[in-house]
Amino acid sequence: MSEVSGLLAVIDMQRVFAEPDSPWAAPRFAEAAAGVRRLLPAFGDRVVFTRFLAPDEPAGAWRDYYARWPFALQPPHAPLWRLTDEFASVARHVVDATTFGKWTPRLAELAGPAGRLVLAGVSTDCCVLSTALAAADAGVEVLVAADACAGADDDAHARALHLLDLYRPLVRVTTVGELLREPPAPDRPRAIGHRPGE
Repeated sequence: MSEVSGLLAVIDMQRVFAEPDSPWAAPRFAEAAAGVRRLLPAFGDRVVFTRFLAPDEPAGAWRDYYARWPFALQPPHAPLWRLTDEFASVARHVVDATTFGKWTPRLAELAGPAGRLVLAGVSTDCCVLSTALAAADAGVEVLVAADACAGADDDAHARALHLLDLYRPLVRVTTVGELLREPPAPDRPRAIGHRPGE
């Protein structure tokens, strides 16, 4: 399989979004997981998994948010925040955030200032969308693998993809198949964790 250039950020493939009885379940989580599974080999060690976590003490408007979803006020080690078993076993690099957007300083460092970020995961209409727009504002080329994402429901997924597509050329909605058919990049980006002089 040829390599795909850039960094793959797999957004929030956690039990809280996977388990059918969870209030935050993404109905098509399994389909998104299948798309992620197909992408992983094409990125090798250039993969970051993210996790959404509740803050210790919600502040500002987050107080109202967690008043609506009190079940989620659990510590980082709580089972609901774990990556699903399939991805926990392969997640070498994990970025945690208490915000919807995962464009943290750490993810920015890994992507590089003129980098390319490929997004997959859940949910399309929340954390994927928030991450994509923040990265695009930072000048990073963003590609969203539509069939490796899942929304709160089909309509929310479709509306989020439509919104993301309005941000061309900063953000481009694509598919797993299109990404895997891309010609290989001439120069492979450095492995995650590599530091100058290592």
